[in-house]
Amino acid sequence: MESLNDPKLQAVLERLHAAARGDRLRFLPLLPTLLPLLFSNKAPPAAEQAARFKDVYIPISRAQGRFLYLVARSLGARRIVEFGTSFGISTIYAAAAARDTGGMVIGSELEPGKHRAACANLAEAGVGEYADIRLGDALETLADVPPPIDLVLLDGWKELYLPMLKLLAPKLRTGAVVLADNIRTFRWTLAPYVSYVQSGENGFGSLTLPLADGFEYSVKL
Repeated sequence: MESLNDPKLQAVLERLHAAARGDRLRFLPLLPTLLPLLFSNKAPPAAEQAARFKDVYIPISRAQGRFLYLVARSLGARRIVEFGTSFGISTIYAAAAARDTGGMVIGSELEPGKHRAACANLAEAGVGEYADIRLGDALETLADVPPPIDLVLLDGWKELYLPMLKLLAPKLRTGAVVLADNIRTFRWTLAPYVSYVQSGENGFGSLTLPLADGFEYSVKL
């Protein structure tokens, strides 16, 4: 069984990926905010970023979504954690896998409008019951996720990747996978994260995959 091929689910993904192509225009008025994120380790508070980017999809690509689904299936992942749900594109890929494994996606979204839209999109795709999207600061909303965690997707505010990983790491089972998006685009901000998972000193084996603008693939050893 492969829920990712469900026609209803694919129709929602097609609509959302098409809508996300408009991000190029949505980014133009946000350049003054975006440039410091690209070229420095300084970023506005997450709540401020969320408000400014409330209409921007910032999704994973189709190839990344397919990869996320396949990794989840290969792990038999029953507990998937997502940091940065946005409009729910990545969540739909993960929830399709959760439907096939009998699992659940636990996600977090800071912006209320995106949270409402993501929940509606998941329901329309037929996988709403396999996703628990929590509204608020992920460092708080995901703090009580119980172990074991099989798979994590980090695709929220980049300066929070490392704090999120450290929050969730004690709950990761051996062999769990952590995927982190935008490694090359936000190379300055994410340098501490990449160093942490690739150092070999913190319980992970990791490399950057050439998917989209860099997809970090880390395994809990």
